[in-house]
Amino acid sequence: MEYKEVVGRRRSIRYFQSWRPVEREKIQIMLEAARLASCAVNASFLKAIVVFRDDLDRDTLDALKTPVSALNIELAPVHIYTFADMSAYRGAQPRLKQLIDVGALTATHGWSYKFVDEFVWPNLLKPLSEGSNQAPVAAAAGCDAGIAICQAMLAAVDEGLGVCLSGFVYEPLKKILNAPEQWLPLWVLLVGYPAESWEAGGQRPRPPLEESFFEGRYGKPFKADPKVTEQLKAAKMIQRPAPLPWRKQEIQALARMFGLPE
Repeated sequence: MEYKEVVGRRRSIRYFQSWRPVEREKIQIMLEAARLASCAVNASFLKAIVVFRDDLDRDTLDALKTPVSALNIELAPVHIYTFADMSAYRGAQPRLKQLIDVGALTATHGWSYKFVDEFVWPNLLKPLSEGSNQAPVAAAAGCDAGIAICQAMLAAVDEGLGVCLSGFVYEPLKKILNAPEQWLPLWVLLVGYPAESWEAGGQRPRPPLEESFFEGRYGKPFKADPKVTEQLKAAKMIQRPAPLPWRKQEIQALARMFGLPE
């Protein structure tokens, strides 16, 4: 698919073909997409542990469920538990020098080994790597991890998979996942083949562009150009809005298939 269509087709899929395994190569594609995401100081803030649902015992699986995610967790054959690595700033000094070596950071923008050693490291990165101020560390880690997760989700959609980002209960998983203490639990990315149509009833309602984005200052909306909107519809980024007329019937059929209340 073209990129714009991938963005437009992404849905939070909540009905998965629970019986159908996901190919390992498709999981690798998702992880590679996450690995290549933009990240501050070339630090890999996102860490993730892939768990195949059927490898979990019943007690653990049940303990992971929340009132809003129980069915999602039960149906999704692959769980990718994501974390923000709060220690990722460590080692930033040599990584920045590596970016200089490969031509990503250049002298035209003021970068040099000396600049890294004498300004960036002591004034910015050293305090962060030592954890003297956790707020900016958490903000950067969460932001960068979110970017990487998003790229993994879009890669999954491009591979014909369904995805749903969900909260999860971490305590039952601690011993199983053995994640380091400095990893902050974020979300579980549920992955599988959709049992519902990929449209899932249509594109979810979102506020108009002008309500969220501004030009120059707050209060001056960034005006959408109707011509661009039509171009995005043609490119399938903007799609038919929910609810599509057959959605209720689809949900009823899914409920009957999975033995769920209607």
